[in-house]
Amino acid sequence: MSKQEVINKLVPVFRHYGYEGATVSRLSAATGLKKASLYYHFQGGKEQMAEAVLEHIGDLLEESIFLPLRSPIPIEERIVILIEGIDKLYESGRAPCVLAVMSLGEADALFHQALEQSLEKWLNELSQIVEETGVSKKEARIRAEDAVMLIQGALVLVRVTNNTQLFQRAIAKIPQILLSD
Repeated sequence: MSKQEVINKLVPVFRHYGYEGATVSRLSAATGLKKASLYYHFQGGKEQMAEAVLEHIGDLLEESIFLPLRSPIPIEERIVILIEGIDKLYESGRAPCVLAVMSLGEADALFHQALEQSLEKWLNELSQIVEETGVSKKEARIRAEDAVMLIQGALVLVRVTNNTQLFQRAIAKIPQILLSD
């Protein structure tokens, strides 16, 4: 199994259990690898595994969301791609946000700077697209923050209620939040 295949199998463990809950036994079970094989791929242990997962999620964001947001197509089309990317990334609301679960406990101390940079990138990318509509930098930032808060809040609601329709309803409101007059 390649290192990338291992990372793909680690992602759901960190997403659903966070750093502390991502025990070696869970990581081993998810990958089908024994502890020694996991450490072969990640000599830095669980911390290095978590770093690889965060990097992988960052790459997914860049490829499926941020790159399309920067394309020359009309803004409305970019927002549709954004919503599709968000829906896919969060598996229609069934997949928790890595930023949220990795900002708790010991993980916060280990990864706070990386998480903060990731969130800032989200906000900057969304703000830039809003600014293209002629909105002030300050207002664009507020709209970007509102969109991210809506997504994060919906993820919490889905996690508690198991009702993915709440997530669908939330992401459907993103164009209104970002592009309202």
